[in-house]
Amino acid sequence: MKRQEKESIVAEVSEKISRARSIYLTDFTGLTVQEANELRREFRKSGVDYRVVKNTLVRRALGSVGGYDRIGGKLSGPTAIALSYDDPVSPAKVIKKFIEKYEKPKVKACIVESQIYEGSKLNELAKLPSRGELIASILGAVQSPIAGIIGAVQAVARDLVIVLHAIEEKKKASV
Repeated sequence: MKRQEKESIVAEVSEKISRARSIYLTDFTGLTVQEANELRREFRKSGVDYRVVKNTLVRRALGSVGGYDRIGGKLSGPTAIALSYDDPVSPAKVIKKFIEKYEKPKVKACIVESQIYEGSKLNELAKLPSRGELIASILGAVQSPIAGIIGAVQAVARDLVIVLHAIEEKKKASV
């Protein structure tokens, strides 16, 4: 690979790392081509960018972004990088599901919102609610009191109509 190509890859990966809300470094050793393609498909469905990059180029990219010095030791052997720009836990969910099915890949390290975790923390990260789930629960919590108020107002209106109807029936019966 020529120097210019390497510089281009480092610049591209650096840009992606700086935008990413989470980064997962995996060892893809032992994955068949079919399994690797399936993993890529699952990542694509979740909006995750997945790429195999040389360790030295990833190390340079991480160095240019800054704050990821502790990751350098994890970059040995075959490494693939999964980057998520929207939902920081979606790659963890995809990887966990894939590991349950195939017992691979191995997770070297996880970086979520600039916080560095060991690969062994994958299960804990995968249990966190996704961004969509958090938004849904917040909206549900906000809408719940509003729905209660609307229900109470509707109940009062319904009861008023029933009372008025009963009064009308009583007046008709007395005439």
